[in-house]
Amino acid sequence: MPQNIAASGKKEKAKQEKRRREGPLQWRIFGYLLGFTALLLSLLWLVQTVYLNEFYTRIKILQINGTADIIGHNIDNEDVTSLLVRLAQNQEMFISIYNLTALQEGREGEIMLYNVDVLPDCLIHRMLDIDVARLYNQAVAAGATYTEIFSRDFFRNRAYNAGLFRGPVPGPDRGLGESMVLSHVFNNAAGDEILLLLNTNITPLDATVSTLRVQLRYITLIMVLAALILSLIIARYLSAPIKRINASAKQLAQGEFACRFDGKGYRETGELADTLNYAAAELSRAERLQRELIANISHDLRTPLTMIGGYAEMMRDLPTENNRENTQVIIDEVGRLSSLVNNVLDLSKLQAGVEHFALREFDLRETLEGIVENYRRLSAPQGYIINLESAGEAWVYADESKLSQVIYNFINNALTYTGADKTVTARLLLLPGKVRVEIADSGAGIAPERIKDIWQRYWRDDGAHKRAAHGSGLGLAIAREVLERHEAAYGVESTVGQGSVFWFEVPRIGA
Repeated sequence: MPQNIAASGKKEKAKQEKRRREGPLQWRIFGYLLGFTALLLSLLWLVQTVYLNEFYTRIKILQINGTADIIGHNIDNEDVTSLLVRLAQNQEMFISIYNLTALQEGREGEIMLYNVDVLPDCLIHRMLDIDVARLYNQAVAAGATYTEIFSRDFFRNRAYNAGLFRGPVPGPDRGLGESMVLSHVFNNAAGDEILLLLNTNITPLDATVSTLRVQLRYITLIMVLAALILSLIIARYLSAPIKRINASAKQLAQGEFACRFDGKGYRETGELADTLNYAAAELSRAERLQRELIANISHDLRTPLTMIGGYAEMMRDLPTENNRENTQVIIDEVGRLSSLVNNVLDLSKLQAGVEHFALREFDLRETLEGIVENYRRLSAPQGYIINLESAGEAWVYADESKLSQVIYNFINNALTYTGADKTVTARLLLLPGKVRVEIADSGAGIAPERIKDIWQRYWRDDGAHKRAAHGSGLGLAIAREVLERHEAAYGVESTVGQGSVFWFEVPRIGA
């Protein structure tokens, strides 16, 4: 046993050490929020600086393809010239449209349909006819549309060398960037084959990237500071109710059941606090009932022990008192002690789930009749009347001894609390598919607000009844455990001033 206690202590210390290494909740939240902010800023840097050129190029490709689609859908419109001019101005591009069918048929005046140029340094103007033919063939091979990006290194100032100068001078000249050319082949309403050539420049983004980098430096600084402040506020806000609950939980662990849990702050901690407050109230109630049980059992044990001790001493010191009557008193008191101890053991075994149930088929009516007859013989000398109302055979599949124990406890309870007429009624009712057993008394009844408590351990009616002080408060708790193990319905119907009816129902065989 000492080794087990030592091992348990080491495990607990290891858990505490692990929790200390894990750190408090507020610092974890602080770290998570900072990490999330760093991730967002990293993503922003990648998108706005590192991969800006790639995004820009993709957007230009989508834009020029969209322009080609618009022109193809409106080529037969008589006002298409105004559309071409507006597109060229809006997107700074060169637009050239050829009628290839007219070229093949030799209609010289109909070959060039439209030519709109607002683009400086247009690359198509530098192309030879063989280059245009290649673009046409590429578009046909691609299905209708072909896009190609050309370098414009020929505009580079190769004489400039940034290494010859001091200060933040411009970097090496990379020319005028790149130029994008799209060739698109389609047919107009007349069936002529049309070649559309579009040219737009991909502007170098060095200045834009530099601007964005400066902006991002300020944004990063502001975001980091804001994240620090916000994370500290959030961490403190989230951890505050948990700290309060933890402090109250430590008080509860030390046996201070009157402590209150404050979970104000957010819904989850509020619900946790309500649950813990309920648990603390139940623990306080259980402790009070347990103290009452100890007091009750101590009282109930003291009386028979006193009787046994007194009669044993009298029989020892007075040989004439060594007779059958005095011996019977000792035997009866030993029986009371055994009954009390057995009740405690039975409830413990039932709640631990180690009690074995021997299920079999039997006639519950016959069992009830036997129990009632036994009680009649025992209680008749005290003037008690036990009536039996039976509807016929009632075959069930259950543990006969355990259900008998339930009936014994119900009848014991009824005899304890019945009224001045000292009458108890046992009923067996045959319902559709089940058997119902009722034990009724004519006592003072139970107040509605107390009915929910009668099935709990250690509960006893604190009303002034001549026999109430002799119960341990375990009988109905044992009955509840037995009936729940049988998955049986049970309950009590009580009217103040008119008595109570305790009942249970079990499935009937052959119904």
